[in-house]
Amino acid sequence: MSIFEKFSFKDQAFKLREVAILDATTTILATKGYDLMTMDDVANAIGISKPSLYKHFKSKEELVGEALIRLIDGALDFLGQLDAKTKPIDKLKVLLKWALEVRLDGGMPFLPSTNANVREMLMRNLKYVTRVLKLNGKIEKLVLAAQKQGTLNPDLPSDVILFSYYSRTCDPAVEYLQTFSKMDKAQIVEHMLQVAFSGIEVQTTSDKKTP
Repeated sequence: MSIFEKFSFKDQAFKLREVAILDATTTILATKGYDLMTMDDVANAIGISKPSLYKHFKSKEELVGEALIRLIDGALDFLGQLDAKTKPIDKLKVLLKWALEVRLDGGMPFLPSTNANVREMLMRNLKYVTRVLKLNGKIEKLVLAAQKQGTLNPDLPSDVILFSYYSRTCDPAVEYLQTFSKMDKAQIVEHMLQVAFSGIEVQTTSDKKTP
């Protein structure tokens, strides 16, 4: 094995370990929350020493920031893979479907929405803020385009629709349904999408609008 191959192997092993660290962090955040999570928890979860963990991430704040940045990057990648011809409303639906599926699989801790300390910490993370603004810009454009096409209510302020859309990704109803209902994950996602885009009120023929 050449010296270049050795370095390549070391780099790959380092990256794989980093992925494992972020996976473990996401799981622990989803179960214990930010305040109770420790670096020891993460190191123990993947069977490495804490000094080894600090070679990848210098602090809990940096680690959590990278875990959430990875989540946002996943959403951006998902949007980027959609067919450009897909209608804005359909892009919004499949993105929310993706987010709910990730959440039900334990891959989406909703720390910024539930912890003021985490929000403040993340707002100091330029990399995180940049990613959030990028994703927000893309989703806002989809909302405005869907309103223009008449598939989302044009009478509502776009901000109301936008933030209502975000709220669906952290709706506690998802956990209640997963814990107490007899529905499987696919059924939960299907019904949450229906509530998000059609509401819970029965529409009469006169209420329905043709897009």
